[in-house]
Order: sequence, then C-alpha cells, then structure tokens
Amino acid sequence: MVNGKMVNEKTIQYVCAVALIFSSIAMVAYQVVEIQDVANGLLFYVAQAFLLAGSIFGLSYYVDKITKLGKSGVEQ
Repeated sequence: MVNGKMVNEKTIQYVCAVALIFSSIAMVAYQVVEIQDVANGLLFYVAQAFLLAGSIFGLSYYVDKITKLGKSGVEQ
C-alpha cells in the first residue's frame, strides 16, 4: 500500500526492471568515463540485470498473451 492505494504488482516489477537497466548503464558509463576500464564484476552485474529485466518483460508478455488466448479461444 502506497499513499493509501494498492500498487499493482506489475508496476512494481516494471519499475524494478527499469531501475536495474538504468543502474547498470549508469555504472558502466561512470567506470568508462572516470576509470577508463570496466571491471569483470560490473559486467556480470550488467548481464544479470539485463537477464532479469528481460525475463520480467518477457514473462508478463507471455502470460498476457496466454490469458487473452484462453479468454477468446483464438490467437490474436
């Protein structure tokens, strides 16, 4: 509950996914500009962040598609 309103679970998932993507891009940009090197640990973080964000977006799309297919009986 935020400000007296229930927050949709999808909204929270999308916000987390976008925050992961932006944080990984920001950290890589900082290291490239300031240090002129990208650490292996940061590359692993970026890979995991993109994998998690992609799975959040892909899974929700798949579930929405299956739900619509189940309701209508035909693929749209």
